[in-house]
Amino acid sequence: MKKVFAVIKNKYLITVVALLVWLIFFDKNDFSTQRDLSNKVAKLQGERDYYIKAIEDNKRQIKELETDSNNLEKFARETYLMKRDNEDVFVIVKK
Repeated sequence: MKKVFAVIKNKYLITVVALLVWLIFFDKNDFSTQRDLSNKVAKLQGERDYYIKAIEDNKRQIKELETDSNNLEKFARETYLMKRDNEDVFVIVKK
């Protein structure tokens, strides 16, 4: 029993435990803050990947529109509802 109290009363053990408690719960870079920041980084990386893919799709679409006038006309008709004189444009969306 005296050995247990001797270990508990050890100043180095008390110091290490106090330091760990401080670092885990009270420091400005504590565990919960690091976890929140890690979650935020993961979310932002997901958003970055989405926008990179969207940019690539837009670049591909722009290249198609610049190279083929039929695609450009189709895009203008469907997106901006442009039409020729005496013509009606109907856009059918499949679900």
